[in-house]
Amino acid sequence: MTVTEIAKLAGVSKACVSRYFNHGYVSEEKRKKIKEVIEQTGYVPSKKMQSQLQTVKPTIGVIIPKINSESISRVIAGISQVLNREGYRMLLADTENSIEKEIQYLQSFKQDNLAGIIFSATIITKQHLELLQSLTVPIVILSQNVPEFSCVYHDDYGAAAAMAEKLIGLKRKNYGAVLVTSEDKAAGDARCNGFMDTMKKNHIQLNDKAITYSDFSLESGYDAAEKLFSQAPDTEAVFCATDTIAIGVIQYLKGIGKRIPEDVAVTGIGHSRMTEIISPTVTTAHLFYKSTGIEGADMLIKIIDSGIDMKNKLKMGFEVIQQESC
Repeated sequence: MTVTEIAKLAGVSKACVSRYFNHGYVSEEKRKKIKEVIEQTGYVPSKKMQSQLQTVKPTIGVIIPKINSESISRVIAGISQVLNREGYRMLLADTENSIEKEIQYLQSFKQDNLAGIIFSATIITKQHLELLQSLTVPIVILSQNVPEFSCVYHDDYGAAAAMAEKLIGLKRKNYGAVLVTSEDKAAGDARCNGFMDTMKKNHIQLNDKAITYSDFSLESGYDAAEKLFSQAPDTEAVFCATDTIAIGVIQYLKGIGKRIPEDVAVTGIGHSRMTEIISPTVTTAHLFYKSTGIEGADMLIKIIDSGIDMKNKLKMGFEVIQQESC
């Protein structure tokens, strides 16, 4: 008897049979069907069968927002390190920052026979939640803290607060910020709150015209800086929600003849390689992206192996990187 025959009799996939014999995650319903086939046929795996099982590697679906993002490439490297070690394949889906594509991939993964899913999320909508909750395989969410699921996420609030403190330490008169949408609970909401709360704690009044918004591109950061300084030209310190935005802001400031940090100080978050290359180099908060991928994959494997999801949360730390822009 072959893997294919067992799978056919049980009405499941070959990968599901492989996970059953290798003690991987299988839903209770499918486990019962496979067990019934084994009991009815009196089947005992032969050496040939064991070899065949080893060739059917279970697969983890990984959904990411943008494959050519430096931070995401680090996350993928961490995930890949764990999955290779544990004998899993990775099915990678790049959504190109499209919520519609995220939904499509989640629906597609629902039809696939996966051992589990790692979802690197940006914005979690009601539709996301409903679809995620309908899935029957273990799920770990990266970069967002979603109460209903196991998550590994960054201390975005703390990192933003630390960058705000760096700017405040310069004792400038007028502060500003380039933020991202609050629909993104991490890079948007948490970082905004970290900055705003720290300003308030230090009794610093912000000019609403010195707060502008950007997407995650350098070009958008440049445009947001142009808007900020046209509305509040006396701004002397700018907090940026990401490194890419900060680099766009710096390019704009250099273009209008501003000295950094003498005239305007700038901070970012993430510690991308570009922050070390651009002149001036960017003061930022290092986020442990590769470690996030490692921890997220390890968390998922533990859920698969145990069959128990405790909805664990892991908040990663950060490190202040003092450079030239602040």
